[in-house]
Amino acid sequence: MGHPTEQEIVGELRAAGCVFAEDEARVLMETPPDARGALLARRVAGEPLEHVVGWVEFAGARLHVAPGVFVPRRRTEALVRVALPHAEGAVVLEMCCGVGAVAHAIADRTRPRDVIAVDIDPAATDCARRNLPHADVVTGDLFEPLPTALQGTVDVLVANAPYVPTGAVGTMPREARDHEPVVALDGGPDGLDIARRIVEQAPSWLSPGGILAIETSAGQAPSLAALMTAQGLAAEIVVDDDVDGLVVVGLLVGAAVHPENKPTAATVEPGTPARPTVGTDTEASTP
Repeated sequence: MGHPTEQEIVGELRAAGCVFAEDEARVLMETPPDARGALLARRVAGEPLEHVVGWVEFAGARLHVAPGVFVPRRRTEALVRVALPHAEGAVVLEMCCGVGAVAHAIADRTRPRDVIAVDIDPAATDCARRNLPHADVVTGDLFEPLPTALQGTVDVLVANAPYVPTGAVGTMPREARDHEPVVALDGGPDGLDIARRIVEQAPSWLSPGGILAIETSAGQAPSLAALMTAQGLAAEIVVDDDVDGLVVVGLLVGAAVHPENKPTAATVEPGTPARPTVGTDTEASTP
């Protein structure tokens, strides 16, 4: 099918089992006519639409995403909402950044002093550098590649760390388990291995009054909050029903903390997504 019409695309997508066939067809109709047939074939074969077209909609912006890279979900906008009240003039660090979606949304809405993004996947940080041209994007394992001079200076640390329990990865939608790196999905036996490492190290990197915000599931939130409390952070579970997101926030209590620094969530006015994100519930495949 060289130059399929929108109606033909809808039919092909429906036959392939795509729930949002009409929305996806509209996205594919934006692609060059000569390439449209081949792109449609890739989508029908099961490749995520975001990988096919090369972009993902997040918090009102189109961000570059390459094949094989984790696709940010809309619920992760909850991290942005939690961070925004604390980000003006701040040092913002996005851990497990993927394509840099959270850092991009924060920088687009505030004027942070510095933005740093870290991910272990080189393909992801390649995308993040395109999406965050004015940030410091580094590749490595959590805090390992960061300069020690950054310790004690981070005001906002956000992370969508992998939180699918190892045993549940095989039950995820095919688009996720076949086309996204397992390192971006697998959170270990209880889904908290990566988050646990972040929480254990975060206090030495946060500034007094700095916040740590980590996306998680409802079943894991109490355990994650307890981990933060054990590290001396004042923990709070924030539920964002607008985007079906859940974030555990930890405040580093110190001499410079003021009452107004208590973790809060700001309203993000996300643009209307081109379609609901593929695999919207994949990370929530937790007990």
